[in-house]
Amino acid sequence: MFKHILIPTDGSELSNIAIAYGVKFAKEINAKITGLTVTTPYHIFAVESVQIADTVEQYSADMQALAARHLNVIKQAASRVGVEHELVHCVSEHPYAEIIKTAQERSCDIIFQASHGRHGVGALIMGSETQKVLTHSKVPVLVFR
Repeated sequence: MFKHILIPTDGSELSNIAIAYGVKFAKEINAKITGLTVTTPYHIFAVESVQIADTVEQYSADMQALAARHLNVIKQAASRVGVEHELVHCVSEHPYAEIIKTAQERSCDIIFQASHGRHGVGALIMGSETQKVLTHSKVPVLVFR
């Protein structure tokens, strides 16, 4: 049924656990994986302290290194069990939009995504990328929690 799975990651512990289960799922159904991580662009006015101290070039290099670490978790998990995979790094203000866009552009059948389980005020203030993917995606979404 599913032949191509998109697994987005933000590098969190829950994302890493979801990657392990997503790769196992892909192996069981003989599907390939596209691993995705999205980093935010550089801002002159920023909330994150790393952006205040960095130059555009240094910030870009730091985000490339961070993305490589996040995607390496998928690469290692997929390689270990022989699952075909490709890795994608995007830069965007809106990770949920990049997840949906990548799933469509890469012809993914399903998005296998972790949920951080925020509820109440925390979810309202911080938002939920998973919730946004669920409400905007035309590609089916399997939420790991």
